[in-house]
Amino acid sequence: MIGATSLQVSPAAAQSTLFKRISAQSSGDGPLSAAVGGATSVPYGWVDFCHRRPKECKVPALPATNVKLTAQNLRILKRINLKANNSIKPVSNFEHWGTMEDHWDYPVDGKGDCKIYALYKRKLLQEAGFPRQALLMTVVHDLDNEGHTILTVKTDKGDLVLDNLVDEIRPWNATGYYFVKRQSQQNPNIWVSINRRGGTPKTLTNVAKLVD
Repeated sequence: MIGATSLQVSPAAAQSTLFKRISAQSSGDGPLSAAVGGATSVPYGWVDFCHRRPKECKVPALPATNVKLTAQNLRILKRINLKANNSIKPVSNFEHWGTMEDHWDYPVDGKGDCKIYALYKRKLLQEAGFPRQALLMTVVHDLDNEGHTILTVKTDKGDLVLDNLVDEIRPWNATGYYFVKRQSQQNPNIWVSINRRGGTPKTLTNVAKLVD
């Protein structure tokens, strides 16, 4: 399946009015946010990506930060999600790279699977001023129980999902996906476990209702 990922491998912007710094115990994480566990294995694809693009990963640990879900920020999220979904040609990892090993990268040739979409969205959102601590690569099982990678955006109104399989931005608990693990907010090179179902799948959700 296109978008599959292997599951086998064992602060200036943050201080603006658009974003909200939080502590690990902040009550800002409500029922629309996925509770996470302890540190877990880092996907091979991220390790390989960091080896090839070390400047992307040799970054300092930062305090966890959530995006304030304003109408402006939601418009940016929607624009970038659609831009990536419409500009990348979907191809499987093997077809693209000729290997079953996960290959994570940016869409250097305009093609890719789910990891390429998610990484590109993360990159574009950082360029738009969103703090990296709120943009988390996330590994899930999709509705067919296949490995899949999405981008979780941590907001003050809960976790939102940017997904190449669905153009609409949805709360994590409206996906029906089984969330396995994702990057730590403080350090992108540390991954934390989730291991919980993201509610039931909803093709249409009105995220705009969450906006202040």
